[in-house]
Amino acid sequence: MSTTEFTLLPDLALRTLGGAVIWANDEAFAEREALIRPGKAGYQPATFGHKGQVYDGWETRRRRVAGHDEAIVRLGVPGVVRGVVVDTAWFKGNYPPEISVEAISVDGYPDPLDLAGSDEWTTIVERSPVHGDSENPFSVSSEERWTHVKLTIYPDGGVARFRVHGEARPDPRFLDAGPLDLAALENGGRVTDCSNMFYSSPQNILFPGRAASMGDGWETARRRDDGNDWVQVQLAGEGVLSFVEIDTSYFLGNSPGEGALTGRKSGGEWIELLPRTTLRPDTRHRFPVESEVPVTDVRLDIFPDGGLARLRVFGVLTDAARAVISER
Repeated sequence: MSTTEFTLLPDLALRTLGGAVIWANDEAFAEREALIRPGKAGYQPATFGHKGQVYDGWETRRRRVAGHDEAIVRLGVPGVVRGVVVDTAWFKGNYPPEISVEAISVDGYPDPLDLAGSDEWTTIVERSPVHGDSENPFSVSSEERWTHVKLTIYPDGGVARFRVHGEARPDPRFLDAGPLDLAALENGGRVTDCSNMFYSSPQNILFPGRAASMGDGWETARRRDDGNDWVQVQLAGEGVLSFVEIDTSYFLGNSPGEGALTGRKSGGEWIELLPRTTLRPDTRHRFPVESEVPVTDVRLDIFPDGGLARLRVFGVLTDAARAVISER
């Protein structure tokens, strides 16, 4: 996967997915939590606080002794990391000249200091040079499931954002807890294709929780032809669906007029799950799915265009899918 392709995958470290910067050895100038904020880093010149120029990022003090600085991020959604982006936006004379990234997989919620001192970290990005005021992408080839990543900067400096793009891998222990949202990012679902993402990413519709605004969803450009927009989702695994939720919350003058859902069988054939149905603005729609045919993917068509806050696809994994996930 190229350094441009992996950025289309979800950012597993993102705050809105539940990510957190649980430890850093230094944050003298700017707080570590900024690393995983959604959106681009901002900057306003000549805005000075008690610690100096205000930066929208993580910045450590100037080192006067040998060493390096580190920050540990607990992924909001554990998974396989396909690439990382170390964004040094606005850090020009104070960015770290080199970085490395390590990862670890642990159960539960360990003490951050214990985790920092662990000798079980695996390097997924070797020590590498970075440029200031730039997005620095690095591909990752590991197929392991990780729960935490550690960013190391050499020797010190500032990083605006740290993006960890990959594919979610759910904890098998929770697969039988009841009906599962098979489309949810945290359970291993992901968007594989869509017709248009002019205003925002379709991955947003698989995020946990309710959308907080229109900007938390997926919105397409206005169509000026006879076609319609659509999004395709690979489910966490093959499953039999029970109901779907199509949420247009916050989309008032730009919600779709209608929607339809189809599912793909393991052999590739597409079947109807929800016929073309009227959708209302600013509404959480719930529709039962009558089909008992297992599907691996779903495609939501919206007519003709517009925006969605969330898509939920509830169902039960087949025994074969559960076995595949448990063996990963």
